[in-house]
This record gives sequence, C-alpha cells and structure tokens, in this order.
Amino acid sequence: MKKLTVLIPCYNEELLVGEVIDNIPLDLFKKIGIKVEIIVIDNNSTDKTVEVAKSKGARVIFERKRGKGNALKTGFKNISKDTDYVVMLDGDSTYKSKEMLRMIEPLYSGFCDVVIGSRLSGKMKSGSMTYLNRIGNWFFTFLVRYFYHGNVTDVCTGYFAWKREVVENLVKHLDSEGFSIEMEMVTKMVKLKYQIFSVPISYRHRNGTKSRLRPIRDGLGILGVFFKNLNWKSEKS
Repeated sequence: MKKLTVLIPCYNEELLVGEVIDNIPLDLFKKIGIKVEIIVIDNNSTDKTVEVAKSKGARVIFERKRGKGNALKTGFKNISKDTDYVVMLDGDSTYKSKEMLRMIEPLYSGFCDVVIGSRLSGKMKSGSMTYLNRIGNWFFTFLVRYFYHGNVTDVCTGYFAWKREVVENLVKHLDSEGFSIEMEMVTKMVKLKYQIFSVPISYRHRNGTKSRLRPIRDGLGILGVFFKNLNWKSEKS
C-alpha cells in the first residue's frame, strides 16, 4: 500500500482547519490503496488550532518561528520514510481538499514528479482574489515561464503535490521564511530539472479573518526571490 502525507501549515485557523481535514477524501484513497497521514504544522497559534487539529486525528508538530516558509520546511523535515507522496495545502479552506485525488493522480501514474494546483486556469469564485493579487500572480507566472521556462500556470499557489524524493532533495535548498516560499520552490524545482505539471483547481475567498498576505511588501519579496534564483545552481547532493 502506498502512503500519502498531507501537510497543512496553520496559524490561528481554529475555525477552518477542521473543515480542511474533514474534506480529505480518505475513503477514495483507501479504495485505490493509499493510506493517509495528516500533519498540521502549528506556526505558534494563539487560538485552538492545535486542539481542533488533534480532535480530527491529525498529528500536530510545532514551528515557533512565524512565517509560512518556516512552517513548511519544518513539515518537510517531519515526513516519514515510508511516505510515497506529499501534498501541501493551506489551512484556511480556500483550497478544496476534496480535490486532492486530482493532485495525486499524475504522480501515482508516473506522469511527473511535481503537481501544482492552478487557480488561474481553474475555478475561482467571485471575490476570492483581489484584482491586484490576480495581476501579480499573472505577472509572476509569466516571468517564471519566460525566464525559467517553467511549465507552471500559477506560481503563487498554495496547493502542491510531490513525490517524496523530490521533497527530501528540495528542502535542503530552501531559505525563504514567509510567503515567498512558493516562488522559491517552483524556481528551484525547475533548476533541479524535475518534471512539473499544473492541474486546474478550485479557489474560494477566505472566510473569517482577512488574508495575511501583504500585497506590496510580500510581492516585492517574491520578486526578489525570482531574481535571486535566476543564476542559482545546486551545490548540495
């Protein structure tokens, strides 16, 4: 039986992380011979995120240093050796965890090494992304496609799937602490010559509290990572 590890980085998501976990299609995975482990990376939450995650059967690990990049790197380092596939999605229910099977299928069939969930080529509910953020995503995606020749259609997505060996290699090269982590992962995976493909996904607006993304400041950080990695080469085996 194959094993899938689902990583959910969270900061104060007590209202939504339970929904994300509940909607993972465990029965469908079981039917095709895939067992699932769910890991919530708590990024120093001050609410009941940990309690909710544990009540849903997730394993909770902790990363005290704030930042999505820090949380995700900690998650990568806690993946068990018997894992075959890894999925990461945000804990705010903007992405549909019930679509996870679509993310896994290209890996399961041996089609590619990495799958990126594309909002820009999928279904985005009205109001789910501001006009400024949409323009920024298109711009960053164009840059990666043109300058890196990366086969991606949404470079800032928060929904990824990998073969485990990709994650084990990739984590050695990651430095980003915040929201630029997606740009760093995509550009370095292209440089490492992994086969990357995009699949359309659904995306909806965040319920409850507002997004923590700061468009101008975080956008400049993402752009900085783009330029930094243009001449990057792996020096780690």
